[in-house]
Amino acid sequence: MQDLLNSDRQYSPQKLSILCRLEPGCLGPDGIDHIDTFCQLAERALANLNADVCQWFISPRFDKSLVEIQYSLAGKVLPRDKAIKFVQSFDQNLNEIEERFEDKLTQLINQYIARKNTQ
Repeated sequence: MQDLLNSDRQYSPQKLSILCRLEPGCLGPDGIDHIDTFCQLAERALANLNADVCQWFISPRFDKSLVEIQYSLAGKVLPRDKAIKFVQSFDQNLNEIEERFEDKLTQLINQYIARKNTQ
């Protein structure tokens, strides 16, 4: 939840907040130098993804003891099974939402790396 407090956006108590922590290495060997900027850009780029049900927060994962994906609702951390039930109440599927997110995130990572390498 602390990561949400550091985000530029405020979380909505009516939506499932999904915090994704990204390893700096996903941006290549010098990813540590780029991860903060990338997370801010990616969070803005993904803001409208399934915005009727959830909102995305993306932060660096410097501490490997923290889970990669964390769900919360109204400021309270939820286990995955409760997140699934919440999303189902909107006739949607959490696995499908996460697959779309991962596809978009992969595209953003590839674009970022490509731009970084041409500079």
